[in-house]
Amino acid sequence: MVPEINYWAVLLATVSSMVVGAIWYARPVMGDRWARLANVDLENPSRGPLWPMITTVLVSFITAWVLAGAAAISWHFYEGSFLWAAVATSVVLWAGFTAARFITHDAFEGRSTKLTTLNIAHELVTVVVMALIIGVWPPAGI
Repeated sequence: MVPEINYWAVLLATVSSMVVGAIWYARPVMGDRWARLANVDLENPSRGPLWPMITTVLVSFITAWVLAGAAAISWHFYEGSFLWAAVATSVVLWAGFTAARFITHDAFEGRSTKLTTLNIAHELVTVVVMALIIGVWPPAGI
């Protein structure tokens, strides 16, 4: 059985990840801190933003789609509020997959704990915002 998914919510959640990223990594917010921790020269980037942006949109769509499906499955299992099922699912998936994998890879790559924390916090905000969008706009019939 394929879980019910509201693709309009998935598309809006995809866009939200771009908005969250634009705000989070803006220079006055976390951009300068991130660049310093990641050793990125914002004045002289090594490559253009086109392919990273295209990749981000595609990956964000996949994330939103998986989150919408997992939220629907969670809601069927736990019942109750679809919004809270979506939010709880996003936090659990973030902790079990995103945060855990970032921490593991960054430890082996020798990245600073501050950079890892900054990046996983961004991912948490991103998936929670996605979950709020998906949660307030459930698929028809839910």
